[in-house]
Order: sequence, then C-alpha cells, then structure tokens
Amino acid sequence: MKKYFGAILLAFISNFPAQAQSIFSKTDVLTHQDTLRGSITKERAWWDLRYYHLDIKVNPSEKTIVGSNTVRYTVLSENNKMQIDLQEPMNISKVTQNGKDLKFERDGNAFFITLTENQKVGETKEIVISFGGKPKEAINPPWDGGITWKKDKNGKDFIASSCQGLGSSVWWPCKDHMYDEVDNMLISVNVPEDLTDVSNGRLKSVKKEKDGTKTFNWYVANPINNYGVNINIGDYVSFSEKFKGEKGDLDCSYYVLKDNLAVAKEHFKDAPRMLKAFENWFGPYPFYEDSYKLVEAPYLGMEHQSSVTYGNEFKKGYLGHDMSRTGWGLKFDYIIIHESGHEWFANNITYKDIADMWIHESFTNYSEALFVEYYYGKDAANAYIKGLRKQISNDKPIIGIYDVNKEGSGDMYPKGANMLHTIRQLVNDDDKWKSILRGLNSTFYHQTVTTKQIEDYISKQSGIDLKTVFDQYLRTAQVPTLEYFFANYKLGFHWINCNSNFDMPIKVTLNGVETWLKPTVEWQDMNVKGEQNALVVDKNFYIIESNLNN
Repeated sequence: MKKYFGAILLAFISNFPAQAQSIFSKTDVLTHQDTLRGSITKERAWWDLRYYHLDIKVNPSEKTIVGSNTVRYTVLSENNKMQIDLQEPMNISKVTQNGKDLKFERDGNAFFITLTENQKVGETKEIVISFGGKPKEAINPPWDGGITWKKDKNGKDFIASSCQGLGSSVWWPCKDHMYDEVDNMLISVNVPEDLTDVSNGRLKSVKKEKDGTKTFNWYVANPINNYGVNINIGDYVSFSEKFKGEKGDLDCSYYVLKDNLAVAKEHFKDAPRMLKAFENWFGPYPFYEDSYKLVEAPYLGMEHQSSVTYGNEFKKGYLGHDMSRTGWGLKFDYIIIHESGHEWFANNITYKDIADMWIHESFTNYSEALFVEYYYGKDAANAYIKGLRKQISNDKPIIGIYDVNKEGSGDMYPKGANMLHTIRQLVNDDDKWKSILRGLNSTFYHQTVTTKQIEDYISKQSGIDLKTVFDQYLRTAQVPTLEYFFANYKLGFHWINCNSNFDMPIKVTLNGVETWLKPTVEWQDMNVKGEQNALVVDKNFYIIESNLNN
C-alpha cells in the first residue's frame, strides 16, 4: 500500500501546476498512517454507516473514557474486513457481532476487524466495540485538540472534546473519514452526580445510576460528521427561548457555568440575531429536529453540530479584538457568529476530504460579513471583508493534499472569504447571489461534497464559467495582478502573477466612467477619451494593481 500510494502521489505532483506545488511543503512527510486515516480504503468502502450508540463513562479524576460503540451499517459489497479507527493511547478491548467475539488487529490508529458472518449486499448489521483509555489531552484546543480537562473557578470539573482534523477517533472508535456521515446516533455519557453533560441533539433522558453518577442520553436525528460529535461536562445551568424561523419554532438552549448565567442572558442575544441573518442568506437552520444549543466550553469554541461550543469570555469581537480592524468586528461576538455559521457550511454541507476544508472556512468567514451587511448595510460589510485581507499570507494554496488528511493554507479563512466576495462582484446581482447561497444549502442539504461540486454549482447558477477564478484563488498562492499603463490616448492592460489561462473580468472606473475590463495574460488596449488618464479599480475585487506610469 505504501509503494502504491507513493507512485500515485509522485504522478500527481509531476502533473500539478508548478506555481501550486508549494502545497507540498518540505515538512510534509506523508506516511502509511496518513493514508489509512485520509483515504477511502477498501475496508471502509464496502459498508455504509447508518447508526451509532456511543455509550461512555467519563472519569475526571483519572482522565479516562471507557465504554462501547454500537455500529450499525448496510453492506454495499461483499467483504469480511472492516476498518475502525481509534487513536493511541486509546485501545479496543473487544468486538462482537450477534454476541460472538470477533478477531481484530491493530495497525497504528486503525483496527481491522475480521467478520465471521456472511456480509450480504443490502443487509443491515451491527457490531459492538468495547474500548477505553486515557485519550490525548488537548494542548491548544481547538487547534491542537483532544480532551480538555480543566476546573472552573469553583473547583468543579470542566471538560470538553474538540477534534477537527485530528479526528473523533482520538477519543472514541468510529469510521473516522468525512465522506460517510452517520444518519443518526444516540450519545450516552455517564458523569459524576454533581456535573452535567451536554452533547449533540436533544436530551432524551437523565438516569441516576446506583453508584451515584448520572447518565445523560442525547439523540441526534440528523446526519452528523464525526468531529461534530462532542461532550461538554461541567457545573452547567441553562436557559432557553424559541426562535421564530423559516421552518417554525426553533428550540434554542444555552448552557453556561452557573456563575455566568446573568452575563450570558444578555450576551447571547447575538444568537437569535445570527439565526435571523443567516436564515435570510443561507436558508432555514439545517437542524430544527435537533435544536440549536450554545454551550460554554473551556476553550475558545468549535462548530459542533447543534451543540456549538463557546469560550469567547462574553466579549465582542474575537476575545475583544476586531479581526478586520475596521470597527465592524466589534459589533458582534465573533465566536457566536462564526461557529454558528458552520451549521450551514460544515455541518449541513460537509467536505468529503479535509483538503477541501475551504468549503467550511471560506464560506463561514464570509458569513461574518453577511451578518454585518444584514444589520449595518453593504458598505459596512464591504469594509469588513476588505479588512480581513491583512491576515492573508499567500504562503501556499488553499486546497490541501487529498487522501492523506492534510488541509491547505490557513488562507482558506480570509483569502477564501475574499474570493467569494470577488465572485459576488462578478455575479453583479445581489438577489442572484443570495439565491446561490441558499441554493447551495438546499441542493447539498445534509450531504458531503467535493470542491468540484461546489465550483460547478456556483458556475452553473451564476451563468459564469468560474473555473479559472477558482483555480487561481484555491490552487495557487498567487494574487492576480492587473498591470496597466496609459500612452497615446490608449489604455494597455493584462493580468500577471497568475495562471496562463486566467481571464477574470474586473470592474473599474475609467476617467470617471464605470466600466468593465476583460483582461487576459495577453496585452490588450482600448481607446481613452480625454487626457485625464485615471483608472480606479473596484476595491471589492481581491487583486493587486500595478500602474506602469508610476
């Protein structure tokens, strides 16, 4: 398998545009484990994930998690070997099917289970996996995730999971690849009697156990991606409200540490404001059946589906700072708006491969500007999105390496958002643009997708062939530069620092008159009336301009 993957990777690199090859950093050492984690192996491909019952006991004093996961699946093709993922130092102790023990072997973070029963196409079957251990402790969550074990200021345990990229297999056994979401699941979490667990979906019951502990049972009715599954354990209190949304009443619940109840009741008013704005732009909240929850966590925050985690210290902006440096970023709580925006782009529409993580982050970073536009107007939103450009590094392409669980540049946030803002200028019709955003969420409702599907949809619905635009901004680290000059009553112009087929039109004001230029990499010219020779490029396009007359 290693040799096969190496040959494929070598062929891929040799045919990749030279300017985009910087995606393969010298520090990227792709291993057999990367392939097992990031590809749809034959041991994954033959079965379709249908249901989980994750049943665990969390022991804060020992920092352990033990329990079982029941996995229900439908057979797509005959096979008798199944891949289940669980990262070290966690371990699987037993696997059964219909009460019979199954043999399994470990290959790093992947377990290969040998099934003894015939796996007939179309049948639905179950296995039960028993597991336990001390999961990786989060070092810098949510970026370097795992389980966070902390204490609140009253000395009570404050525990949470965060594992995007790292994978949910860091703390429970599962099919840890994004292409196959579980249709629904039950999450049962046993905790000490003085604590509460908040997980995804709706709370169905709380059971008091004989040993004095409590088990919280949460049911998720909608498909959910693996890293979206979470546990949040603390000395929580809650309050709730109903949001009058496009699909009726949406139950909204807020869980915070008891000392923060008063401030949260005021500060969390950004949540219904967010829902109102994003239902306008993106369509109905995608998980009415599972409710919307905002849950205080011992780290900054994460987009866990229907259980968005929050740790922004009840401040506006990003920990009190404006990411755009325009002032508009202090009109809202960044974590509430950004992480909740992921309910549409990440949890409703989900990438199949983390290399396409821009589908989550570019749209959601852009959603911040749409929130600003909804409440403060288009000029404010334009200022906000342009302000984010200061964060762009253009270090490597936004799209990562496929099939090895490698994301691309962090530019997927501000540069990806500015790419979408640029495309909006090309569409040049606000109603059509909104219909595209809403259409994405209805067309790909509760689906996993590829970059090509998103690119093709936007191109088709806009009526514009955007292939060269997407190629430029997603697959290279170059910012297209409009080079131009005035001479002899003519304007000469072309694109540089771009792919050879890049041909994006651009809106300019030429000697006081708004017009569109259609540059390519070849020099073009046009007659200019008068002697003013003034060209102003619409700043809503993310490009560089170079006036050769200066």
